Amino acid sequence: MKMDAAALTAFLERDFAQVAAQFAVERAEGEGVLLRLRVTALHLRPGGTVSGPSMFGLADVAIYLAILSRIGPVTQAVTTGATIDFLRRPVAGADLLAETRLLKLGRRLAVGEALLFSEGQGAPVARASMTYSIPPDPAQGAMPA
Repeated sequence: MKMDAAALTAFLERDFAQVAAQFAVERAEGEGVLLRLRVTALHLRPGGTVSGPSMFGLADVAIYLAILSRIGPVTQAVTTGATIDFLRRPVAGADLLAETRLLKLGRRLAVGEALLFSEGQGAPVARASMTYSIPPDPAQGAMPA
């Protein structure tokens, strides 16, 4: 691993300060990351449950950080494909957790998946799969060839 939970947190705070406070890196090890979305009124839809865009954002950030945990701080790695299945209604008032794993980590592409859970619940509320493009130029923050 190139970045642990503390390094990923520092990266978010430095390079993505506009959203960093919404997330907490709970764990970074092996094949993935456990990321918490600190649910606030900003994330809720009418009826008090977490919105789909908020769940999508959690999955996107979680998989991105799982990739960075393995390749280092590549700010220009971008999402090139994404699917999300909403499985059940999140628990009102609970934070969401994304448990990730990387399915492929190549020199130019990475594919990961995330299961999203309401805190304290065993059944996932959503499942996401995402593909990221990793830039080839080390000057842009890409991993060395």
